[in-house]
Amino acid sequence: MDKLNAMSVFVRVVERGSFSAVAREMHTSQPTISKMLQALERELGGKLIARSTRKLSLTDEGQRYYEQCRHILAAVDAAEHNFQSGRETIAGPLRIGSSVSFGRLQIAPRLPAFLRRYPGIQVDLQLSDQNQDLVSEGLDVTLRIGALNDSGLIARHIGTTHRMTVAAPHYLAQHGEPRTPEDLRGHNCLQFNLLTSQNVWVYNHGAHRHEVRIKGNAQSNNSEAIRELVLGGLGVALSPVWLFSEDLKAGRVTALLRDYTAQPLPINAVSPANRRQSARVKAFVDYMSQALETAPELQAIK
Repeated sequence: MDKLNAMSVFVRVVERGSFSAVAREMHTSQPTISKMLQALERELGGKLIARSTRKLSLTDEGQRYYEQCRHILAAVDAAEHNFQSGRETIAGPLRIGSSVSFGRLQIAPRLPAFLRRYPGIQVDLQLSDQNQDLVSEGLDVTLRIGALNDSGLIARHIGTTHRMTVAAPHYLAQHGEPRTPEDLRGHNCLQFNLLTSQNVWVYNHGAHRHEVRIKGNAQSNNSEAIRELVLGGLGVALSPVWLFSEDLKAGRVTALLRDYTAQPLPINAVSPANRRQSARVKAFVDYMSQALETAPELQAIK
């Protein structure tokens, strides 16, 4: 039995929570994966996984062995990487995560050029407006906007999402235009509810900081849904410049409070702490960092 390979399969089964998912990853069958783990259990002399019809759960011994296997595999991976540094081929599968709107509008349009540069990579772009668990989802890297709460991740800052306050002209014709952040209290403010401070909008004006608690009759966990509500004349939104840049040029929305700077949000490329960043992950992160640095829609509105 290839002990190291069996340990790797065991770790992936724990991370994915499914024999079948790991079998698909390895282009083999579920019974083959099951037999490998049974052989490992016989070698160890005890059960690693308590199998049930609903889910997989680790035995106490299995949990300890899983943690030890992660460290061992990470050490082996690091040793190989140090030996092969500079010679690693930029090829193979790359599983990328992102929010729906950012992935559709900022990542997907840039993938053709990226794949022309690296034709040996096969991209799997997974979009979700919930914070994806990198390990259980099998993601190599995910792009996240906003403050990071999980300190157990490897993060690289690759850009900034500048934000602007917007409303449709027909909304403003009916309700008037706010001149200061405090005026927003009298407006119907549309909330993007995945931010921790969804109902507090923060602005800076010189040395002064304005924190305004807003309220409104609609919210969503999807940026493009907020955009549709704004275009429909429902209210005011504090949203990424990249979401409304074309609407602003076309006059479909008006930028408000231009003398005030809305608090920007960082864009981070995040990877699991226990998984070495491959050459293809580094290539993608470098590519996106360069692309976002020069993208007009990622710049602050003057």
